[in-house]
Amino acid sequence: MQIKYNDNIINIQNEITIKELLKDEIKKSNAIAARFNNEVKSLNYILKEDGELSLIDISNKDGIRVYRKGLLFIIGMAVEELYPEAKMIVNYQLSNSLLCEFDNINITDEMIKNINKKVAEIVEKDLPIEKKSMTKEQAHEFYKNKETRKGRLQLELDTKKQVSLYWCEDYFDYYYGILPISTGIMKLYEIIKYHRGFLVRYPSKKEITKLPEFQENKKLLATLDEYDMLHRVLNVPTVKELNEIIRQDKIKDYILLDEALHEKKIANIADDIVKNNKIKMILIAGPSSSGKTTFAQRLGIQLRLNGIKPVTISVDNYFVERTENPKDENGNFDFECLEAIDTKLFNEHLIKLLNGEEVEMPTFDFEHGVKKYNGNKLKLADDEVLVIEGIHCLNDKLTALISNEQKYKIYISCLTVLNIDDHNRISTTDTRLIRRIVRDNQFRGYKALHTLQMWDSVVAGEEKNIFPYQEQADSMFNSSLIYELGVLKDFAIPLLKEIDKSQPEYSEAKRLYRMLGYFESIPAEYLPSNSLLREFIGNSIFNVH
Repeated sequence: MQIKYNDNIINIQNEITIKELLKDEIKKSNAIAARFNNEVKSLNYILKEDGELSLIDISNKDGIRVYRKGLLFIIGMAVEELYPEAKMIVNYQLSNSLLCEFDNINITDEMIKNINKKVAEIVEKDLPIEKKSMTKEQAHEFYKNKETRKGRLQLELDTKKQVSLYWCEDYFDYYYGILPISTGIMKLYEIIKYHRGFLVRYPSKKEITKLPEFQENKKLLATLDEYDMLHRVLNVPTVKELNEIIRQDKIKDYILLDEALHEKKIANIADDIVKNNKIKMILIAGPSSSGKTTFAQRLGIQLRLNGIKPVTISVDNYFVERTENPKDENGNFDFECLEAIDTKLFNEHLIKLLNGEEVEMPTFDFEHGVKKYNGNKLKLADDEVLVIEGIHCLNDKLTALISNEQKYKIYISCLTVLNIDDHNRISTTDTRLIRRIVRDNQFRGYKALHTLQMWDSVVAGEEKNIFPYQEQADSMFNSSLIYELGVLKDFAIPLLKEIDKSQPEYSEAKRLYRMLGYFESIPAEYLPSNSLLREFIGNSIFNVH
C-alpha cells in the first residue's frame, strides 16, 4: 500500500493501524483522531488500502467533537461506578460547556467532588477505549437482562446491520461518531455544579491549551428549559420515543401540538409588545436558518389581531456604497460587519419615520454596489410599527439614535432539545445546517457541497455578530420543532449522498446523513401550510422566498 502523509509517500507491506504507523507524529502533535481519504477515523483504524492520511487535533472541529464525546464517556464511566442508580442526561451546550443532569436524583456538591476525583483517576490511568461490534442477534442476547438504554436505538434501525459499543474495562456506552483511543487524552476539562446539574467545560478549537471563560446566558438557558419541560410533558425526550410515535401513526397529533406551542409563544410575544404603547420598532435577529422570515410574518398576524400593523424595513437596502465597504483579513468584502451598513442614514430615516415624517426608502443595487432611489416613499401611521430583521438587530449600535423604550428586540434560533439518546445530543448547529442544505437546494439551486463549503464562514459570522448580543433580547423564540428532522431527512439524505470521497466535505456529509438515519421518516404533507418548517421545504402559505 501507499499512504500519502504530509506530502510524503509511505510504503506499507501489511495492514497496520494509524496509531502504529504514526506513533511519534501522534505524540508530537497531540492528535486525537485522523482523516483518511476524507473520512474521520479513529487512531485505531486499520489501514487496508492506498490513501491520503492526516492527523486531527482539537483545533479542528472534528477533533473537538471527538474530545467532547471522550470526556462524556469518562464522566459516564465515573458516574456509573460511583452512583449506579443515577440516570445521567446530556442536555444542552452552553458556552464551550455541556450541561448534564441526573434525571432521577438531585446533585450535591459532594457528588460533584467525588465525580471530579474519579474522572481524574480514570484520566491518569490512560485506559484504552475500544470499539466493539456485534450482530443484531448477538445484541439482542447482550441486552436481554440489562435495563440500560445505552446503544439500544441501534437495534431498531434497519440501516444498522451491526450494533457497536465503546468499551473501557467493564464499562460500555454508545456514541455516534469517533471516540479517542484512551482516557488519558482528555486532560483539560472542568466539572462544576450548575443550574439543576453540572457543567462539563472543555477547551475551544480556537484556544486548545486552556479553558475559555464561561459566559452565562440566563435567557437562553430559560428558553431551553421551557421547551425541554414541554417536550418532557409530551414524553418525547429522545429519538427512540419519537420513532415509536411515528411507527404507531400518532405523529400528526404531535405535529399539531408542536405547532400549537409555536403559535402560543408567538402570541405571547405579540401580547408583550402590545402592553407597551411606546414600542414603535421590533428588531429580530438570529443565526442562519432559524426561520426568521416565517416568524416575522406569523408575529405580524398576531400583532394585527391586536390592532397593530407591522411595516417591514430591510437593512439590506442600507449597505454602504461598495467602494466604502470594509474588507476582511483575506482582502474580500466583509458584508457581515456592522460597518458594511450605512448606520448614519439608517438612523436618520428611522428618526424621521418615528416622528411621523415621510421618507424615500433606498433600494440597494447589489450588481453595481450602490443605493438607488426609485420613489418608494414610506410614512408611519399611528397604528403601525416598524419590523426590522437582520444579523445586527440586537446590537444597539445599529439603532444607536433610537431610545431603548421604543425598541423591542427578539432573538430567534433553532434550539434543539431532542436527544438521540441520554448521552448523545443533537447539535443546534447541525439542525440549522440541515435546514440550510434543504432550503439552498429547494429555492436557490445550490448543491449540499456548496452549503457545506461556506458553512464555517457563516458560523464564524454568527459567533462575531449575533451570539454576543443574544442576552440583550426582550424575548427569545425557539424555532425548533421536535419532529422536524424526521421530515427533513428524506430531503437532505439524497443531497448529502451526492458528495463523494474525493471532496474534503465528505466526512461532514457522512456524519450528517448517518445522524439523520436514526429518524423514522415523516411525510411532508402532514405539515400545516403555516408551519415554520415550510420555509425550508416549500409550500408555505407565506411569501418566504
